[in-house]
Amino acid sequence: MSMAWVYIMASGRNGTLYVGVTRNLHRRIHEHRTGRIGGFTSRYDVKLLVWYEGHETWYAAIQREKNIKHYPRRWKINLIEALNPAWRDLYGHLNN
Repeated sequence: MSMAWVYIMASGRNGTLYVGVTRNLHRRIHEHRTGRIGGFTSRYDVKLLVWYEGHETWYAAIQREKNIKHYPRRWKINLIEALNPAWRDLYGHLNN
């Protein structure tokens, strides 16, 4: 069984946020960072992976993504800072 991932990317500390879901987190973040995927993240220079969470099912990941998108910005910032208070780019940690 493959994992499904919910993630939050940012343009910088307290910057523009993007919430997404994917089955291949490393590939998807690479696509965002290189601008391979046009749209919101390219337009607003959202390239830092600041939070992610694994789920055993695609359904659970999609539901979590929808819930996070529904919450206010302050709630999302609190979620990020609970895991990553310095807003470090976590992309390099994906292979560890």
